[in-house]
Amino acid sequence: MASGEVKVLGTWASQFAMRPRIALNIKSVDYEFIEEKNLLEEKSQLLLQSNPVHKKVPVLFHGDNKPICESLIILQYIDETWSSGPPILPSDPYDRATARFWAAYLDDKWYPAVKSLGIAEGDEAKKTAMAQVEEGVALMEEAFGNCSKGKGFFGGDEIGYLDIAFGSFLGWLRVVEKFNGAKLIDEAKTPGLADWAERLCSHAAVKDVMPDADKLAEFAMIVVAKIRGLGLAAHSL
Repeated sequence: MASGEVKVLGTWASQFAMRPRIALNIKSVDYEFIEEKNLLEEKSQLLLQSNPVHKKVPVLFHGDNKPICESLIILQYIDETWSSGPPILPSDPYDRATARFWAAYLDDKWYPAVKSLGIAEGDEAKKTAMAQVEEGVALMEEAFGNCSKGKGFFGGDEIGYLDIAFGSFLGWLRVVEKFNGAKLIDEAKTPGLADWAERLCSHAAVKDVMPDADKLAEFAMIVVAKIRGLGLAAHSL
């Protein structure tokens, strides 16, 4: 890799690997996407060497092959490095802190509930996990109203940090809806998020990297079988 080139190591199904790809698209930065092909079986040497602590995708490579890990950190790096492009983080300190708060909530508290729902066995376990997921969606509906200030995205007129952080989950939310026969984002319960999701998924920076829900559902069945059968750690996927 020559100095100055940009590459993203990830998997097509990873919501976290989607994040830097959307951000780079927003900044109009050309990059190469490197598919981590056998993440469920054996992680590549490139991944193990570039992210030896967490051993997870995504990894951004920029300039002299320097790796940057963890999707939210990568978003901030992209925003600061290509500062001449459209901003990703809000310029106002309070708005920036609020966006970071909700992004951390999604990754640290809400996403574990989504994972639990995916592998839950038994009606009670599924009911408990679904309630936690629905609670999080309701909170994000309220957050959207506050953060968007009446505009089309969490970031205002354009896609921002929290749009990317939450929007990267939309494909997997459709899988959850399909497997559980329940709508989590719809016009009746979450009108703000319903309109937002439609706008986001049709955006030029997003539409080509948003995975197909049916393909994700097929992949999810393989993942769940491996988690249950082999005792894989769900957070490693």
